[in-house]
Amino acid sequence: MARLFKQSLAKVGYEVEIASSLRAFDGKGCADAQAEISQNARTEVARISTEWAARPPDIWFTYHCYYKAPDLLGPPLAKRFSIPYVIAEASRARKRLGGAWDGFARRAETAIDSADLLLAMTAHDRFALDRDVRACQIIADFPPFLDPGPEPAAKSACPTLRLLAVAMMRGGDKLASYRQLAAALPYLDTNWTLTIIGDGPAKSEVESLFNSFGAKVHFVGEVDESALRAHYEAADILVWPGVNEAYGMIYLEAQAAGTPIVAEDWPGPRAVIGPGSVLAAIDDPKAFASAIDSVATDTDAGRKARQYVLAHHALDTAAARLSTLLGGLA
Repeated sequence: MARLFKQSLAKVGYEVEIASSLRAFDGKGCADAQAEISQNARTEVARISTEWAARPPDIWFTYHCYYKAPDLLGPPLAKRFSIPYVIAEASRARKRLGGAWDGFARRAETAIDSADLLLAMTAHDRFALDRDVRACQIIADFPPFLDPGPEPAAKSACPTLRLLAVAMMRGGDKLASYRQLAAALPYLDTNWTLTIIGDGPAKSEVESLFNSFGAKVHFVGEVDESALRAHYEAADILVWPGVNEAYGMIYLEAQAAGTPIVAEDWPGPRAVIGPGSVLAAIDDPKAFASAIDSVATDTDAGRKARQYVLAHHALDTAAARLSTLLGGLA
């Protein structure tokens, strides 16, 4: 998503510079790590300030600011050089104040409070941003987007339903989604195969979940972008529960390739899945299987999926809207 924002900015005439390679991320909730990163950020602010002394940029743009990865550079630099400050996908998490991420959670809240423009990419994030909006702050809905690519090739006829899952193999929510998918497969009424694309530290655990299905499940591993598009186009349905997904780029990628989706009805998938696809009840394997069977009978599902992306999540549309929003600030 960050690369797509960079692409969209360039598309409407902005010269985009990556200001820093500082990684302001604490995945474990360690106060000492947060303190060290904050000190490194202060050093970076001083360095960038020197570089910008003669010619500062017109706008500071940050993608994704939340309690594990606050923007530690944008607020002080935007204030020092009196330039507009923009955050796309800002997420408030007041419940993290006072906990293991207290320091970073407070810095994230400060950054979000400082922003002149907040681009809300899901209704879930928008709710908290609206709740705590400050005077003169602009909050704009900005759905996730992608380059939809060329019209996909027509799917070849096949008597077997071709299912596809694409996800990293790691613990937590990703592993929970794999479990939900494995639990749903025995309830399918139709003959099926499943291709799984992905890799990661939980690979052996994921593979064990699908051992009982034998050759019906095929593990591909990690693939590049062009190969992934070919897999999307070849599949009949992308099946991924999406437990606690922020929104999930795979849903947009698959629909752009003319492949409908079955996911669970979480806020993230709900934000990017349109007609032709089905959101099943959460934590209900039978309902998930029923949703797959339902989509499989819709011969127009793939066309509807792509048309939805073209209408609501295409790069050109996003770039034009971004140009309008930023132009008002600059």
